[in-house]
Order: sequence, then C-alpha cells, then structure tokens
Amino acid sequence: MNPDPLAPYLPMAVLLLLGGVLAVVISFLASFLGPKKPTLQKATTFEAGSESSGHARQRFAVKFYVVALLFIVFDVEAVFLYPWAVKFRDLGWFGYGEMAVFAATLVVGLAYVWKKGALDWET
Repeated sequence: MNPDPLAPYLPMAVLLLLGGVLAVVISFLASFLGPKKPTLQKATTFEAGSESSGHARQRFAVKFYVVALLFIVFDVEAVFLYPWAVKFRDLGWFGYGEMAVFAATLVVGLAYVWKKGALDWET
C-alpha cells in the first residue's frame, strides 16, 4: 500500500518539468546558435509572400466574427455529442431526451441566424 496520495501524479510532474526545461533549453539554443545577420529585407513585414497592403488596424466585417462564433458553438456541440454517444445505452431515454433538447436548441439558433441573413456573404 502506498502511503503517499500524490505518488500517481509523479510521472505527470516529471513530464511537465521535462517539457518546461526542454522549451527553455531550445529557446536559449535557438537564440544563441541562430543566424544574426539582420538586413533591411529581413526587417520588412511579410504577408504570405506578397507585399503588405492596407493598415494593420483596419476594421473587419462583423460576419467574420459571426461565423467564428457559430463555429465555436457547433464545435462545442460536437464536444458534447461524443461522450453522449459513448454512454448512449447507459443514459437511456432520459439521456436521449436531454440531447434532443440540446440539439433542438442549436437548430433553433441556427435557423434564427440563417433567417437574419448572417450567413449570406453577398449582402
């Protein structure tokens, strides 16, 4: 019998410590051994292989944020659907009803967003 209750967490602590030490060592070695010949060409901004255009603080359309929020909502739905599907038989009809309410709420939200025209990029 092991008297120390934290003993099962020792491998995880070693792994985290090793990961932290490795990150610091690699960062130090990269700055110490890396090339150090700055030029004007290297100092310019780089944007996917083409010249930068416009201001960095320009405003984006709200539709970008709406799509991002919708992605997060449906991503969270997938996170909840997976464990439910794994435990489907154990949850029975109550679990089925709960998931049906959850999915119906998301469908109503999607229908609302669709009706409002938030998914139309042409307008």
